[in-house]
Amino acid sequence: MHLFWIMLVVALVFSSIGFKKYVWFISIGYGFSIAAIGVALLIAARGQLNAAIVFACILFVIYGIRLGGYLAYRELRSGTYNAKMKTEIKSGDGMPMVAKCGIWISAALLYAAETSPLTFRIASGGGSDTILFVGLVISVIGLIVETSADLQKNAAKKANPHRFVDTGLFRIVRCPNYFGEMLFWTGVFVGGISIYGGAVEWIVALLGYLGIIYVMFGGARRLEIRQNRTYGDDPEYQAYVKSTPIMIPFIPLYSVEKYKWLVA
Repeated sequence: MHLFWIMLVVALVFSSIGFKKYVWFISIGYGFSIAAIGVALLIAARGQLNAAIVFACILFVIYGIRLGGYLAYRELRSGTYNAKMKTEIKSGDGMPMVAKCGIWISAALLYAAETSPLTFRIASGGGSDTILFVGLVISVIGLIVETSADLQKNAAKKANPHRFVDTGLFRIVRCPNYFGEMLFWTGVFVGGISIYGGAVEWIVALLGYLGIIYVMFGGARRLEIRQNRTYGDDPEYQAYVKSTPIMIPFIPLYSVEKYKWLVA
């Protein structure tokens, strides 16, 4: 677990940007924390480097820079986005420092736990095996889906900014970017199954995986509420949400709005 605690420190350092604006703990700080953990694990694995381990670390870096960079650009350059989010997310002004520290530490723990399957593999000297390769394939597919969904949504919004998006991947699932994210972390978790060294490592890895799945469903609920408010009177939107699964293709779950315990 020694290497895990080091990754936690890395996550704490890079997510501390949230003290500037508390939502950055779980947005920009999230992306850059994952990228930084990828670099730190690459350094930690320098004595046992092989192609699969290097690729797994680089995946974290690519994932984190892509996400953190996109969120930072949107936050700092998009006046429309910022105006919309003022009504959706509290500014955090006046939030007690104790509360901010609680969010900071909780978020960093989640990021370290999410990435722990690779951390535990490197710490154990487990090298690469078939399970790791299977996990990497799943993660790559997830990253491709997530990236494609973001690009498709941006293109659709540029073409028609006042219409909901139901083209491309959005034809088969309403939140393909969240689905891609879940696939990515499913691959990370699966990639460690063969090397978890006891109950503690299983629990940490499982909590990290379930934690990010919970966050994704919470994000989908928040998005659904916002879209219902914006497009709820549109008959085409009503038909779309009744026929297109919200999170996982071909799984007939069409709404999560009623699940108030999804508060992420």
